[in-house]
Parts: sequence; C-alpha cells; structure tokens
Amino acid sequence: MTTTEPSPAPKSTFAERLPFFYGWIVVGVAFITMAIGVNARTSFSLLFPPILDEFGWDRATVSAAFSIGFMTSIILSPVVGVSMDRFGPRFVLPLGAVLSAAGFLLATIATEPWHFYLTLGMLVVGGSLFISYIGHTTFLPNWFSRRRGLAVGIAFSGVGVGSIILFPWMQHSIDAVGWRETLYILAILMIVVIVPLNRIFQRRRPEDLGLSAEGDKRTDANTPSDNETSEQSRIVDRAWVETEWTLALAMKTSRFWWLSLSLVTGLYAWYAVQVHQTRFLIDVGIPAETAAIALGAVALTGIGGQIFIGHFSDRMGREWGWTLAMIGYLATYLLLLVLTVVPSTALAFIMVVAQGLLGYGLASVFGSVPVELFAGKRYGIIAGVLGGIASCGAAFGPWATGWLFDQAGNYHMAFSVAVIVCVISIVSMWIAAPRKVRLVAGRIPKTS
Repeated sequence: MTTTEPSPAPKSTFAERLPFFYGWIVVGVAFITMAIGVNARTSFSLLFPPILDEFGWDRATVSAAFSIGFMTSIILSPVVGVSMDRFGPRFVLPLGAVLSAAGFLLATIATEPWHFYLTLGMLVVGGSLFISYIGHTTFLPNWFSRRRGLAVGIAFSGVGVGSIILFPWMQHSIDAVGWRETLYILAILMIVVIVPLNRIFQRRRPEDLGLSAEGDKRTDANTPSDNETSEQSRIVDRAWVETEWTLALAMKTSRFWWLSLSLVTGLYAWYAVQVHQTRFLIDVGIPAETAAIALGAVALTGIGGQIFIGHFSDRMGREWGWTLAMIGYLATYLLLLVLTVVPSTALAFIMVVAQGLLGYGLASVFGSVPVELFAGKRYGIIAGVLGGIASCGAAFGPWATGWLFDQAGNYHMAFSVAVIVCVISIVSMWIAAPRKVRLVAGRIPKTS
C-alpha cells in the first residue's frame, strides 16, 4: 500500500500579494513627494535671512508670510478633504505641486512684503498643504491598519531623507548664485517629479483597485480576512465606531475639540521653532552654514523619529506616541533657552536630536489618530477640517514667536510660552483618548 505525500501549499503569486506590494508603492510615492514638497516649504527658514538682509524689514513682517500661508491652509484644508473624497490623490497632489511651483517662480520678482505674502505665503505654504502631512493624512492611512503608524511614519520620514540633500544644497546655492535662482530650480523639481509620480501611482484607498489593506485577502466569501478580524478585536467603543460620521456630527463631540486642541498646539510648537531656528542660532554666534546644517539635521534625525514613534504608537498607543514626541519639543525649547546663556555648537546639536528624533515623530501620530476616531465615507472632509484647525497653530506659532521677539528684543518669552503650549498638547491628547475608541495592535489582549 502506497501513501501519497500531501502536496505543498502553493506559493503566493505576485498578483495574489499585490495588495501588500501596492500599499508600499503608495507609501514610496508619498515618501518622495514629502521629501520634496515639505522641504520646499520648510526652506522658508533658509530664505528668511537673505530676504531680511536684502529688504531690511523687521522679523515679524517677513515671518508673517509663513503665517499667512498657514492661514490660507485653514481655508484650504476642508477643500483638500472634499477634493480627496471626490477626485482622489491623483488630482489633489499634482495640483498642490503646481501651486507651490508657481509661488516659487513668482517670488523671484517680489519687491514688497505683500508680494511675499501672496507667493511664498499663500501659494507655496498654502499650496504645499495638498502635498504635505495634511494632504497625505486624508488618504494614506486607508492603506494600512495594524501597521498604520509605521507606514505613515515611513512615508513621512521622506522629509528627513530629502533634507539631507535639499537644505545643504539650498544654503550653498543661496550663497553662490542667490535665493531667486535657487527658487527656479525648486519649482522645476516639483513639476517634473511630484506631478507624474502621483498621477500614475496614487489612489485614495485599496478598494479603488479591488485590493484590501495590509495585503490580506479572504479565503472565501464568508471568512473574514486577518485584517478584518484584527480590526474587530481593536474596537473598544462599538457604538462610536459604527456611527456614520459626518463633519457636523463629529463637531458636536467633545473628543473632536480636544483632539483639535492637541493638534493645534502641537503644530504651534513644531513650526514656531522651525521658522525661527536658523536666525536664532546665527544670533547666538553659530555660523550660518552650521545653522543650515542644523536645520537639515533636524529632518535627518526625524527619519528615525517618525519611524520609531510611528511603530511605538502601534505597540503602546497613540497617546504615548504623542506624549513622547511632544516631550521632544518641550526639551527643544528648554535647550534653546539654555543656548541664549551658553552658546555652544554641541548643545545646538543636542537640541537638534531632541527635535528630530522625538519631536518629528508627532507627524506619525497626527496621521493615524483622525482616521481611527472618524473613519467612514466622509473621513476626507473631517480630516481636512481637523487639518485646517491644526494649521492655526502652524500659522500663529511663527508670527507670535516673531512678535514676542520684537517686543522683548530676545526669544526668552517666546520660548517659555512654547514650553507651556507643549504641556497643553500632551494633556489634550490624553483627554481625546483614542484608546477608548480603538486599541492599537500592540494593545489587543492576548487570547489563549
């Protein structure tokens, strides 16, 4: 009597595993888009000194361009959400690249403050909203569930990778040929890279291609995928999760407003230091090129920070991830206060590590929490409005920091206020309590 050896299970073909691969293609395109788009906007910190030197305006006047850009973002954020729900990222992201490129080109002929408010402010900063953290937050989290924080962190870490090349090159280019010529090159780069990549590859959600999140698939019509089973086990408040969320309904909840307060104060802390850091370091005696390297090093260390905090929040919870990130900004402002008394390049780079390795991880949690609270057919508009509210912090932070400097003649009061803002942000996220709606994968109770 002969026995038949069982046939080995067939290996998954590339087509069968396409959901998994395509999800990471989406992340890869987002990575490249962020590497160029966000750093192009952040480059305002490098443009700040030469514009001040050329035109002789005060700091509040010039930094207002950045703040006006974020005020524009407040208006545009709901537009991004509605556009994403209706047209998807293949339209929204290229549109943002074109607007930002136009702003850079027009800024080269600016001669009055209001010219910069329109170009570097409304067009560059406002337009970059479509291709930055908020734009990607409206669709990228749809592609992942169990590894959402990690995936968002990897995509957002493109900002750090891009800064390794972009910021040192920009400072060298500004010194060698001028800030106007540098902006020409930035505009061309955005058009030839960001537009075609997003037109070809990006999609709003895996279902648009007949795929599923996390690379999971059903074995038959009646058997849920591993991802669906995992999603059910993560639910804490089933009534909340099963609510068909609209913007009006979400805005009636206290959780929406506590989350908004946490986001707005988080972006205040982020952008206040980002805009003023280079000028501050130069003022305390750090060489201009070293200050530029420091700005790039923030985003460079942010590569690890965004991936680490994203993965950490998948395991420990979004509140803990947010807390750790905001502690990074709190430490940043305390170190800046010390630098006013003890100028030191070594201390400046410790500040850089705190800001990048911890603080930048804020973006990974920012990109994960809204969808876990308000997922549904109208998520795009809800995420867009949350992004617009958060942009109030990004708009107010740089202006308020410049205004406080002009009043006091130093940054002491401005940085002290920022420390308080960091504490408010941490407390607000814990009150918003995303853990009471959905657990992260690492907090799902083990079953025997």
